[in-house]
Parts: sequence; C-alpha cells; structure tokens
Amino acid sequence: MSRLSVPARVLRKVRAYAGKVRRLSRSLRETDAHPEDDWARTHLTPEEQRVYDSMDARDREHACRVARHLLREHPAAEPEVVAAALLHDCGKSVRRYAVAERVLVGLIPNRLSRLLPPVGALGVRANHPELGARLLAHAGARPRVARLVARHHHPGGDPDAALLHHYDDLE
Repeated sequence: MSRLSVPARVLRKVRAYAGKVRRLSRSLRETDAHPEDDWARTHLTPEEQRVYDSMDARDREHACRVARHLLREHPAAEPEVVAAALLHDCGKSVRRYAVAERVLVGLIPNRLSRLLPPVGALGVRANHPELGARLLAHAGARPRVARLVARHHHPGGDPDAALLHHYDDLE
C-alpha cells in the first residue's frame, strides 16, 4: 500500500475506531451473534473448520463480515486468503473474554496492547495472531492460511496479509 497523507491516515483511523465501536456494541452478548457458519465452512478444510467452530460466535460473525467484504471487492481472492479472513481472530479462542474485558480490550489499539504486560485478556489480544497461527498449524490447517493469520496485524509487505488487515479494520 502507498504512503497516506496525514489527513488520510487520520480519517482511516477514525473509520477504524468507528468500526470497533460498532463491533463492540454488537458483541455484548454472544447470543446476539449470528455468524454465517454454513457459508464459512464451505471455504475451510475440515481441520480449519474445527478451529473455526471453537471460536466465539461474535468473533465468527465478525470473521464472516471480513471475508464477505473482502470477496465483494476481490471476488477472485485466493481460497487461502478467504480462509485466513474467516480464521484471522481464532487465536482469541484460547481464552474466553468476560463482557467487560471484551469491551476494554477491544478499545485498546493493537500497537499499545503489545506494549502492555502480556497477561490475561490483554496478552491474548496482543498475541492473538501468533496464537491463532499456532492453533492452525497444530490442527493441520493449510500453512499459508496460518502464515496469513500470523501476519494480519503486521503485514510486513505481504499484500494478502495487508488485505486482511485492511478489511479487519473496516469491519
């Protein structure tokens, strides 16, 4: 992605935080989440489906929105990219969040969360990309899917990981 001007970066951040607030308002009760699980499973291997099914319904719903948005704008996206969009937050499944934790942790920017002590919900939030990649590798997921999940917050020049990061921010 190209370098953005300061106003464009600020606008992007404002939109990202607006998205976070919308997502947090939808995530107060797991019973209010309605992920498109049947649709999602058609994009996943059986091994990846098991990881997906272990995710909180709110995270699955968010993942489906991310994948749908990505496919609307990139209908020819490779299957591994779509699967990574559906699994990008699977690392959060290693620990259930209480409602207050979900709200507070969700409001902390990812870069800041990496500077705070890596304990409890903050530790999971800060390290969920790496935790997810390990879960996927252990489950037998496609290696590229695990790599994309690991890089979705820090794409490091990987255009597919940058796509995941972009659509995750929007949703």
